[in-house]
Amino acid sequence: MFSYIKLFLIGFYTFLISLLAGLSALLDRSFKSYNYVGKIFSCGVFAISGIKLKVKGSEKIDRKKVYVFVSNHSSQFDIPALQAAIPNNIGIVFKKELGKIPVFGWQLKISPYIMVDRQNGESAMRSIEEAKKKMAQKKISPVIFAEGTRSETGEVQPFKRGAFYLAVKAGYPIIPVSISGSYDLMPKGKFKIKSGTITVIFDDPIKTSEVVTRKDENVLMERVRNIIIKNMKE
Repeated sequence: MFSYIKLFLIGFYTFLISLLAGLSALLDRSFKSYNYVGKIFSCGVFAISGIKLKVKGSEKIDRKKVYVFVSNHSSQFDIPALQAAIPNNIGIVFKKELGKIPVFGWQLKISPYIMVDRQNGESAMRSIEEAKKKMAQKKISPVIFAEGTRSETGEVQPFKRGAFYLAVKAGYPIIPVSISGSYDLMPKGKFKIKSGTITVIFDDPIKTSEVVTRKDENVLMERVRNIIIKNMKE
């Protein structure tokens, strides 16, 4: 019962923050204020849920630079965790269906976040081109859940190529990000929220300038996945 009260409060809080986020995106096209609102959102969600956030490796990040953050994904709490933990201006990649949600989805469409249609390859390529422009013009660092969707077991699933293709084409380093603890607090398909701690670990940036072929991308993809798994276990 208490979990449903938390979910109601989070839903109402999300609605209010979505209004503020949409307004900030319209007024400040550098999107710095939008990212600040995202951090406010995260703090509120974690306060309501009784969740603490622990961040490791943030000293490896230069907040003035642009990166491609590649993370595992197993819980709804992963997004607020990354919004709070990453110091750079970010643009999380989200599925097209979320853009249809009243107020919440509307503000996503005008935000620095990157909408992708996973069912349409041509549309997905346009999303990559859009991301490249935002990276270059607005200094937005994309945040990509490389598994494509939330893991149903908490284990890291096979990665999809999109994040690595974007990083290579845009020429920016990849930062592997490991999120642990979130699955236990709210697994996919469950509506019970547990209190606890989520840990976000940033690894060293990986240059993509030497990645040339499709084979090189696949090697990079496995390297990043292995780093994420290793840091989750540690």
